[in-house]
Amino acid sequence: MEDTFYRSFRTISNRSVRDCNKVADTCATLVLQASFCFDSFSFADIPSNLSNGKTFKKPRRPYEKERLDAELKLVGEYGLRCKRELWRVQYALSRIRNAARELLTLDEKNPKRIFEGEALLRRMFRYGLLEEGQNKLDYVLALTVENFLERRLQTQVFKSGMAKSIHHARVLIRQRHIRVGRQVVNIPSFMVRVDSAKHIDFSLTSPFGGGRPGRVKRKNQRAAAKKAAGGDGDEEDEE
Repeated sequence: MEDTFYRSFRTISNRSVRDCNKVADTCATLVLQASFCFDSFSFADIPSNLSNGKTFKKPRRPYEKERLDAELKLVGEYGLRCKRELWRVQYALSRIRNAARELLTLDEKNPKRIFEGEALLRRMFRYGLLEEGQNKLDYVLALTVENFLERRLQTQVFKSGMAKSIHHARVLIRQRHIRVGRQVVNIPSFMVRVDSAKHIDFSLTSPFGGGRPGRVKRKNQRAAAKKAAGGDGDEEDEE
């Protein structure tokens, strides 16, 4: 009886050991496969549309003469770097107009129209896109690209007289000479709020704002100081 018991126990133990070995081999294989997949993984494999949203939309007809002439005029007038900056403004305007158009389809007493409509109008007032008397969604539909381009920091710097031209304004902004309040802003497309327009000024560290002189001015100062020192030495020799 005891021999039969030990024999059956030994058989079960051998089977369990073999099963454990199979499980271990399977786990090792899975770990190797997982490590191989991780080694071959790259963030470049992630589609860009999963992490980046759409910011502009290209025209449907790429070679339309009237549109090309109008875009070229706006690019030159407002000192844009490329037409993509203009398309970005057009895309933002289309989204705002679509939101206003959707709200206008609802009833005037609809809670969604009241809540979202007031928020949209408040935002337009804050950025100076609408005047105080234009407190209806119909005025949002009448907005143009020029209204948005007028509120860019580049345009505001030029119209305030801080720059000689619209292109000079872009250079000043990109070289961190301009601040809005206490914050230095180096984005030419920064949308200036009505309350912030009066706080646009030269940066405190900029040579134009009383900061350290520029490279050419420092060079001229050193040359003038050296010349003055040389002149004093000559006078002492004559005496």
